Amino acid sequence: MAALRQGLQTLQADALFILGDLVEAWVGDDALELPWAQELAQVLRACGQRMPLYFQHGNRDFLLGGHMAQACGMQLLAEVCRLEACRQRVVLVHGDEQCLDDSAYQAFRAQVRQANWQQSFLSQPLPQRLALARQMREASRKAHGGVESYGDLDPAACQQLLILHHAQTLLHGHTHRPGQHALANGQRLVLSDWDFEHAQRGEWLLLEPSGWRRQAL
Repeated sequence: MAALRQGLQTLQADALFILGDLVEAWVGDDALELPWAQELAQVLRACGQRMPLYFQHGNRDFLLGGHMAQACGMQLLAEVCRLEACRQRVVLVHGDEQCLDDSAYQAFRAQVRQANWQQSFLSQPLPQRLALARQMREASRKAHGGVESYGDLDPAACQQLLILHHAQTLLHGHTHRPGQHALANGQRLVLSDWDFEHAQRGEWLLLEPSGWRRQAL
């Protein structure tokens, strides 16, 4: 939290886009009663008073709703969003939906994005939801091991997004492997996460008139 606070206080930008996985697991907006969530909301709200702040759901925080967004001063984005800035067209996604090779995850994703599943999950007491989230995160860590074992986005799906939105760049997170990849009709840029236990973490990706630039904290 200290790194996020410091980074937001020193960030100079016209707007900030958070492309999901803001937290390890978000189990419903009533989690805002937890001290760490209140601190997170305060840190983001302070940033939102200086610049527009946008949030796109990730696989770890797809249950983040309007109440939490309002508390953080964030505007919610669609799962696929086109940004036009600095004479560029950019498609913004979290990235998990395009990891087509991971059939088990895609089946899980389809289940938890259903309204009935979410209603059933959110009807459980907050402590029970938090315990379930911890179990699911631990199971995911054991299944994936290091970040190198995470699935990657399907190139054809990425290219199709660029064609559909008449864009040159696809920007996403999710894979925990920051980088730049050429596509047949453009490029794919991968955001850094803020896991400081690994190398090349804790970066902003800035879009400037001169192009893209990574900036470390």
